[in-house]
Amino acid sequence: MTSDSALAWLFARQRFGVQPGLSRISALLTALDNPERRFESVLIGGTNGKGSTSAALYAILLAAGRRAGLFTSPHLTSFRERFLVGGEMLPEEAVAAALGCVREPAEAVGATFFEIVTAIGCLLFAEAGVETAVMEVGLGGRFDATNVLDPRLSVITGVSLDHTEILGDTVEQIAAEKAGIMRTGKLCLSGAEGGALAVLQDQAKAFGTTLLTLAELALTICPKGWRGVAVTLTSPWGELSASSPLIGTHQGRNAALAMVAAQALGIESATIQRGLAQTRWPGRLEPLSYQGRTLLLDGAHNPEGAIRLAEAVRALRAAPLPLIVAVSADKDVAAIAAALGEVASRVILTRARLSPRACDPSALAAHFTVPVTISQSPAEALAQALRLTAPGDTLLVAGSLYLIGELRPLLLGAPGEGWERWQ
Repeated sequence: MTSDSALAWLFARQRFGVQPGLSRISALLTALDNPERRFESVLIGGTNGKGSTSAALYAILLAAGRRAGLFTSPHLTSFRERFLVGGEMLPEEAVAAALGCVREPAEAVGATFFEIVTAIGCLLFAEAGVETAVMEVGLGGRFDATNVLDPRLSVITGVSLDHTEILGDTVEQIAAEKAGIMRTGKLCLSGAEGGALAVLQDQAKAFGTTLLTLAELALTICPKGWRGVAVTLTSPWGELSASSPLIGTHQGRNAALAMVAAQALGIESATIQRGLAQTRWPGRLEPLSYQGRTLLLDGAHNPEGAIRLAEAVRALRAAPLPLIVAVSADKDVAAIAAALGEVASRVILTRARLSPRACDPSALAAHFTVPVTISQSPAEALAQALRLTAPGDTLLVAGSLYLIGELRPLLLGAPGEGWERWQ
């Protein structure tokens, strides 16, 4: 099976949607001789920040000389981004071979798209000799496919409203779902607050899990503008100061969780400092230069993410600025628009061609009070933004990781897999 045909088969499985439960992924991994048992893992969940925290811990593990793996979703421009080992994407041939191995047992158990991707990640990591895999939870926690693993420790970054049609319509209900990644007798770190934190504390007692929260640490976060954020904390493993290149005060909380997780894994302070400084997480307040402009790319796609993004833009003294926006129709469009609109001088609305749930840009227009222009594709929106701005200006691209995934290859002059590759 070629890589193209394998990906076409895999992405066709998206038609089955999300089906909560661990029976299918358990059966699939059993059929593959349980590759997930051949490496140590850390599970990282949460509404926002789980990807950034995963990337930070992965960078620290690499700095420590460990053969580390990073499993994340979704990808921006290449499917192989989901499975990193040793700081690199795995060869296309290896990913295609793994897809070939998984296909027959996946069809036999009726596995969903994400269950198959999780199994592929476990198989690839086992065959690549990964020692520690940082596994980003896909959705929720309790019934997410990644929860079939037995992690050394778990992290729940924070809890806010998203995917309410599946996880529940209160932060307390969502927190209960995310608490499912806790393990008896093991450590769970969290940045949750308020009612969500209370639920996690109750669940930790029920599970017999040791819960350590950011609220319990002596934590200081110092934004450094375009240079990222500095963090100083005191945990049960000692005092530690380090800096992350990721922009925004909210990234300080994510960095702190990764720092404490690394301490719990026995990594020395100097190594944590060196690794955190090497964190890379594309599409999250990522500045890219293009035709004399600075474009800030951020995949904020829920109200909490949009609020944090707007705060970060104001802290950079970049507001108001032109904004390119695309949003999925199943999101809280009004709340996202309200947050982003506060930092916009004008808005160019478009739709991500790669998104199966893209909102009609015309339907978004009423949610903004600044001047609005509508473009039918991200490429057209970018061209329009360039006509409306001058060299030296800063633009913001936000609202959807699908949007980032389409524009980023154009900005970097590198081809993405694109719609033709796997739809």
